[in-house]
Amino acid sequence: MKNVVMKSTIGERLSHWAVDLTCERIPVEVQHSAARHLLDGVGLVIAAHRLNAASAACSVARSLASPLGVRMLGGNELLVVPAAALANGVLVHALDFDDTHAQGLVHATAVTLPAAFAVGQSMKSSGAEVLAAVVVGYETVCRVAAGSPHGFHARGMHATSVCGTLSAALITSCLQRSSAGIAVNALGIAASASGGLLEFLDTGSDTKTLHPGLASMNGVIAAELAAAGGQGPSTFIEGRRGLYATLSARDADTESVVAGLGEWWETQHISIKPIPACQLMHVTLDAAKGSPISVQDITRIEVVVHPDSSPTVCEPRDIKNSPRTPYEAKFSLPWSLAAQLVDGEVSIDTYRIENLGRPDISRLAKLVEVNLGPDEGVAAEAPGQIRIHTTTGSVWQGSVTGSRGTPQHPLTDDELLRKFRANCGESNQADELADLVLHLVDQPNVDRIHDLASSIVSKEAQPA
Repeated sequence: MKNVVMKSTIGERLSHWAVDLTCERIPVEVQHSAARHLLDGVGLVIAAHRLNAASAACSVARSLASPLGVRMLGGNELLVVPAAALANGVLVHALDFDDTHAQGLVHATAVTLPAAFAVGQSMKSSGAEVLAAVVVGYETVCRVAAGSPHGFHARGMHATSVCGTLSAALITSCLQRSSAGIAVNALGIAASASGGLLEFLDTGSDTKTLHPGLASMNGVIAAELAAAGGQGPSTFIEGRRGLYATLSARDADTESVVAGLGEWWETQHISIKPIPACQLMHVTLDAAKGSPISVQDITRIEVVVHPDSSPTVCEPRDIKNSPRTPYEAKFSLPWSLAAQLVDGEVSIDTYRIENLGRPDISRLAKLVEVNLGPDEGVAAEAPGQIRIHTTTGSVWQGSVTGSRGTPQHPLTDDELLRKFRANCGESNQADELADLVLHLVDQPNVDRIHDLASSIVSKEAQPA
């Protein structure tokens, strides 16, 4: 009888690579990319605290206190590790101002930073250990999502939530110094906790803000279950009842999840948002910048949108014209475009509840006509086109090949720092915190980062 050689599963190959990864094996430029995204995430946590944008998650997390626990970013209470991950994930994503990986259409930092900072504290990990685990997390969430571009969204699932459990589980296993065998069990368990419905798009609710926190929490728990002896299927990727088969509506390239690991780094291909709204409409907003047309003279606005973007940011049209909640407005291309044309920019303040009923924005939103562009490439990398028609019969055209903040049109370090300082309320401690995060690899631990984040939040919370 011949010996049967079993081929390693995708999960096994990913786990073996991950548990052996150290900063010495990560190119300096990849380390810098990871640190940039962490910096963006830390700033967004502070902004969310300042705006009280994640109150429910923080309240629940604080109820899960432990004298041996760890801190959420921006807080001083000691929480159980999964609770800190929950709060961190919701805080990063609460303003929808966090980064996006175009191919997978996932918010990478929102499911990478939470476990890394919570578990890193618990394990007293060095900055280099945390950074290496962060890169593992970025590679995992981006590669799994990109294995079936827009497939999870087409099924009505939030890809960040679906894939984020895996990222958090593998980060946790790495920081806990688990074996590859335990890590693959953690991934298999985490896959069973994957979810996240896109139904919020039809109701105006903000459940999407909770998804990264829940995914991070579930991933941490999955790794803890595996470390305690729990087992998960190693075929969670390619199995006939695996992640793609059940939660994606499109074909998947399972081999791409592990192809070129350690040679090609998806960590360098994540976009940083300059606009606090759904990534899928950034390109249209960028195309409209520089319009010289007075809003009173506009009679019609034509935009070209990728077919995969339209269901999320253009439909149903009546709701997109008159969003019911600030979060719904962040997913309305017509309303957000109108707000930019009227006010000259889209910022965090654009989505204040008092702006939703503005007649000048509502009138202009109804003039937007959506035309579907070619079904080529992924939606978040599509070009943007706009034509503005006027009362005089003239037409102004704007176009861009891609949105600002993407790897093709990246924010500079100085631009990122300006965003970070603004999110920190221009705190005089912002630059010190930024320096620590950007040089995470040199830090003995993440304690000082938490100290400074908490200090900035506390000062912002004090009455003037």
